[in-house]
Amino acid sequence: MANSQRLRRVADQIQRELSGLLRAELKDPRVGMITLTGVEVSPDLGHAKVFFTMLGDAEALARTEAGLKRAAGFLRVELGHRLKLRVTPEIRFVHDASVERGVRLSKLIDDAVAGKKDG
Repeated sequence: MANSQRLRRVADQIQRELSGLLRAELKDPRVGMITLTGVEVSPDLGHAKVFFTMLGDAEALARTEAGLKRAAGFLRVELGHRLKLRVTPEIRFVHDASVERGVRLSKLIDDAVAGKKDG
């Protein structure tokens, strides 16, 4: 059982290493420009939930998710070579919609403010 500070350090290290691997090593054309927004590691370090965001429509998101799911094994092996852990966590990618939600809310606020100025 790891303490919360260690879990946070491991999650940060996983995020850094995966970012580099996705940029330099992954050759899957389905995975384009994505941004890793966070990593949650289970207390036993057996699982890592990796949150990502990207620009594009639902079809592009589906392609990217399929590519990431297919590459998860390769990325886990490569992560195992880079991390100093007894067990490399199983990686699961999850789309983080918070950025899109934030942009949509910001636009709604801007539209509401613009509407008050006109009226």
